[in-house]
Amino acid sequence: MCEEHRSGVGRRAVFLTGAAAALTLGSVSFASAAEGGRSQSRTVRGALEPGAPDFVYIPVDVPHGVREMRVAYSYDRPQVPPGTAGNALDIGVFDERGTGLGGEGFRGWSGGARTEFFVRADEATPGYVPGPVRAGTWHIALGPYTVAPQGLSYEITVTLTFGEPGRTPRPVYPPERAKGRGRAWYRGDCHLHSWHSDGRRTPGEIAALARAAGLDFVNSSDHNTHSAHAHWAEAAGDDLLVLLGEEVTTRNGHVVALGTDPGSFVDWRYRARDNRFGRFARRIRRAGGLVVPAHPHATCIGCNWKFGFGEADAVEVWNGPWTPDDEVALADWDGMLVASVRDGRAWIPAMGSSDAHRDPDVVGLPQTVVLADDLSRRAILDGIRAGRCYVAESAAVSLTLTAAGPRGEHAGIGERLRVADDSPVVVRAEVTGAPGCTVRLVTDQGVLHTSAPLPASGEGTVEWRTTPAYAAYVRAEVRHEAVAPPLPGSLAAFTNPVFLGRR
Repeated sequence: MCEEHRSGVGRRAVFLTGAAAALTLGSVSFASAAEGGRSQSRTVRGALEPGAPDFVYIPVDVPHGVREMRVAYSYDRPQVPPGTAGNALDIGVFDERGTGLGGEGFRGWSGGARTEFFVRADEATPGYVPGPVRAGTWHIALGPYTVAPQGLSYEITVTLTFGEPGRTPRPVYPPERAKGRGRAWYRGDCHLHSWHSDGRRTPGEIAALARAAGLDFVNSSDHNTHSAHAHWAEAAGDDLLVLLGEEVTTRNGHVVALGTDPGSFVDWRYRARDNRFGRFARRIRRAGGLVVPAHPHATCIGCNWKFGFGEADAVEVWNGPWTPDDEVALADWDGMLVASVRDGRAWIPAMGSSDAHRDPDVVGLPQTVVLADDLSRRAILDGIRAGRCYVAESAAVSLTLTAAGPRGEHAGIGERLRVADDSPVVVRAEVTGAPGCTVRLVTDQGVLHTSAPLPASGEGTVEWRTTPAYAAYVRAEVRHEAVAPPLPGSLAAFTNPVFLGRR
């Protein structure tokens, strides 16, 4: 049996939902086991045109007694002129609980990383959640990420296998605490992708690379799915804390849900114009996590951050190897610091992560180094939220920044030195592991001090004197030698600020 679908036209009923953000096509039906045998397949063919809705749902009427649902799909990829987007079609599935925003019926998403998947009680394809294939109307979810001018033709084959459903294993999650060193600086990579989305590494492989990179913690952040959460327990250990989360990948930017409760899912099916992001940011925080806009100035389609920073707990300023969009993100974040000083409101800490997917992506390039009371989920998140952290390109690079007042007052990264506006302040930066780099001290006025290149040992100390009246904050940057002056060199490390003054 084959069904033909076309967005907006065709034999079957078509209706729009959610302000034309989604399109639901006519349903696909199956016979019962008694009528159709042990296994049945249905193939759906259709076409989408440029300007198609963000999501297209194909209902599948599932009868009783189904053990497994398997879905395979393909679509055409015609040649397009340079500068024109070609076809890219994502896929996922929602069960009989429906497609309502919030994800109650969510059973998995693989984006464009796979051409087929299966779901059953005891197991599922990475990216998908095991569980019974219950009777009712399921929905294949298509996401036409981009559609070529010629349109996008697709073919989907749904196969149902009947039989005893099997038992769904109880998920086992990693512990929320590792051994640690008490109050100390802990290194982590909070943006990583496994084979549960578009990565190519298993959780175990990522954990091995994290240990080799000298990391103390990582965060699971696969695109639009929480399916990896139950697969990290064996990779964790006394020496590696595994936080759980998701990269919520919308059409108007990506946000890392950092350190959420095990099994937490955050929906991604909205744009900035829908005014729904606040609802899901609050959901992340209710699940105990942090809201971290990722690579806010990335140039890939849908990657540039459009939701504003009013809901952000931190922002990913440095993503992977240093590139021009990171430089823009750093400058934008510095502008936000100035605005927070001007308006007397809370500031947003910066962090960095690798966004590693596959070889040759380097886990821990860069890494966020957090001053935390312990190596535990709560302590690490508290440290990031407070801005007690800096970002380094590797475990070889260490950086401290302190400010001292005339009577022994002292403040470090993410803290405030509360002294009078005319008080003399000594700012001190100490660096190791950065041979040939220069240290820059940046304030709300800009770069006010640049050191000589560090010696071959990579170690150095820089001191600078100022007052809170002259510098509302100071932060440090460690830069490699510039390749194309007057543009600055790439970063080896940078800190969150130390604020100066009683305000």
